[in-house]
Amino acid sequence: MIRHIVFFSAKRQCDIDAIVSGLSILARIPHVRRLEVAKNRKTDPLSAEVDIVVYGEFEDETALHAYKAHPIYEEATQRVRPLRELRFAAHYDVDDAWVFPEQGGASTAPPTLPRSA
Repeated sequence: MIRHIVFFSAKRQCDIDAIVSGLSILARIPHVRRLEVAKNRKTDPLSAEVDIVVYGEFEDETALHAYKAHPIYEEATQRVRPLRELRFAAHYDVDDAWVFPEQGGASTAPPTLPRSA
């Protein structure tokens, strides 16, 4: 499974709701397994520039690529791009992630990767 996380900042604070609305249409794309769009709570004083967070889960790279190629993705981009200042995106495969359980459990590590020469 691929996790897709995107951070946005608004050019103007009054546009945050319009950005959230524009991004929310992404949930209609059939290739997404789970999608969350939320305003940043801004409880971390070192990261106040992020206004909106998008979190998505996709079965695999093929589903993520199909999501980004979908016409609704383009529509969301056209709605949001003029209103946003920054956009940072990251993707990772959950099979390659370290997993830290709640208290008392053992952590799991991804398979060991060969070192490059």
